[in-house]
Amino acid sequence: MKAKNIHEMTSEELTKKLAELKDELFNLRFRHATGQLENPNVLNGIKKDIARVKTVLREREIKA
Repeated sequence: MKAKNIHEMTSEELTKKLAELKDELFNLRFRHATGQLENPNVLNGIKKDIARVKTVLREREIKA
């Protein structure tokens, strides 16, 4: 997910997206622990997306 796309979303959309990403991360961690995950690099991508969303939410919080 690109930062430009994240900046275009509303705060409500970002909070929903954050919840979705956290659920996806949980599922990927579970699959990784059981050895079913083929590409463990996906975990890093999801973590970075979560960080991007949290950063934008925090920027908006400080701005308000």
